[in-house]
Amino acid sequence: MKCRFTGLTDTGLVREANQDSYAIDEPQGRFFIVADGMGGHAGGQEASKIATEQIRKYLEAHWDSSISSPELLKEAIDAANQSILEDQSNHPERGDMGTTVVVLIFRERPWCAHVGDSRLYCWRNSHLEQITDDHTWVGLALKSGEITKEQAKSHPWRHVLSQCLGRKDLYKVDFQELDVKPGDRLLLCSDGLTEEVSDDLIRTHLNGSKTCEQAAIELVEAAKTSGGSDNITVIIVAHEG
Repeated sequence: MKCRFTGLTDTGLVREANQDSYAIDEPQGRFFIVADGMGGHAGGQEASKIATEQIRKYLEAHWDSSISSPELLKEAIDAANQSILEDQSNHPERGDMGTTVVVLIFRERPWCAHVGDSRLYCWRNSHLEQITDDHTWVGLALKSGEITKEQAKSHPWRHVLSQCLGRKDLYKVDFQELDVKPGDRLLLCSDGLTEEVSDDLIRTHLNGSKTCEQAAIELVEAAKTSGGSDNITVIIVAHEG
């Protein structure tokens, strides 16, 4: 599968430190990872860094194994969660740290996995689809019909995670096999983008006539123009056939 890709992260305009991390499998483009840490400056940075690094190492070490793609993703995320728990034990001052994560891999088929509210989108023929469901209180309420999509956008609990890495009771990891077609653009991002930029505007900036680099810069700048209240991380993967 021939792809072009790029990644970009920015501290934003309010936060003092960047607690987001991302990893790209250069130059092969086999996998892509975005993580958004929490738990104070040092804790959030460390949690997201551990997650991206451990998942990257696990995928590289076991890429050619016979296990299925969803099992590979599960084991990689479990290894990252265990590493964060061990760091918490060794550094009590980071005991409450955690991180979201979204991972995209291109193996025998494209698959994604995620925990938390970092997202994966697919842009196709000028249409944008959110592939992942947020693991938040609001995400659960939206799924059950307790609130509407419009109410979810401004709900005071929209940032309350129902699941993240760095917890002993990690039980909710979502896996999906993807139907990726030539011309598609896939976007992995932290909520620093989606909190500031509407889906309609994301769709506009992902336009296929732009390079991945140009689209990434425009998305980050759009988030900053709208307030830049959080760290902003984007990875764009364009499938060229």
